[in-house]
Amino acid sequence: MAIPILAVIGPTAVGKTSLSLDFAKALNGEVISVDSRQVYRYMDVGTDKVDPATRRDILHHLIDVVDPDETFSAADFAEQASDAVDRIRARGRVPILVGGTPFYYRAMLDEVLTIDVPSDPEIRRELEAVGEEENGPAKLHSMLAEADPDSASRLHVNDTVRVIRAIEIFRLSGKPSSWWRDRPKKESSRFAPLYFGLTRPRDELHRTIAKRVKQQFHGGYPEEVRWLLDNGFSPELPSMKGFGYRELVLYHMGKMSLEEGIESDTVATRRFSKRQMTWFRKFSPAIWYDLSEKEYNKVLSSMIDKAVHHLRAGGVVL
Repeated sequence: MAIPILAVIGPTAVGKTSLSLDFAKALNGEVISVDSRQVYRYMDVGTDKVDPATRRDILHHLIDVVDPDETFSAADFAEQASDAVDRIRARGRVPILVGGTPFYYRAMLDEVLTIDVPSDPEIRRELEAVGEEENGPAKLHSMLAEADPDSASRLHVNDTVRVIRAIEIFRLSGKPSSWWRDRPKKESSRFAPLYFGLTRPRDELHRTIAKRVKQQFHGGYPEEVRWLLDNGFSPELPSMKGFGYRELVLYHMGKMSLEEGIESDTVATRRFSKRQMTWFRKFSPAIWYDLSEKEYNKVLSSMIDKAVHHLRAGGVVL
């Protein structure tokens, strides 16, 4: 029988974290963070991590896993998150996935890590910027040759679209595209997920995003990026290319004002939230809640009832 899994999904700043804490308390659960940025140590303010005191009260996994100059792929996440599920269940607790990185969910729960994996806009934007530099296509091809020699031997140096996609696949999965192309047909997933989706009206979500970005920029975010730079973490690292971090790098280089950084980060986050919803709407089975229309306690109560039914149907004794 497949292992029943609970997951709280939705766009950034919708309210996943606060609701998931109450959800976990009610179910004697532990949280597995599904966030491609929270895996990095020392990047706390910009990734909006749960504070250490809360993490001691409700155990969290897959936070602070690697340094900013280390590689962490969707394949790494799938392996470590699966191990976390087994450890949590062995302690008689309920694992709850919470976060907004769609391809991490797909890698673990759907076992979808192929050339059809959704594109990561941050990686794509970073690589496209490299391609626009002087000798950009050659730089990209050199990057591919280091990560995936087989694909590099097949792709022309000027075929930047396919070169970028091949690099992206490697970044996302930790495996070259040729590995996935030759991989035997996958077996059925050992997990049976139930997704709880959270939404808000677009205008309300945009206000929440703008408020959070301002709080971050005036709540230690510039100092966090300054510390990262002073301690040798290059602005060229993938971890430092995410929105917010890239703006503050420019701010510290004197190429952008703080207010310009806030505006740029806000716009990028809004666009990202829209892409998240495009991906999450395809997730199934999912139960969606509009947090603006129903009382918080009613939403939480409904989620708990449906979670208990899903777990018991999967053989979990509560």
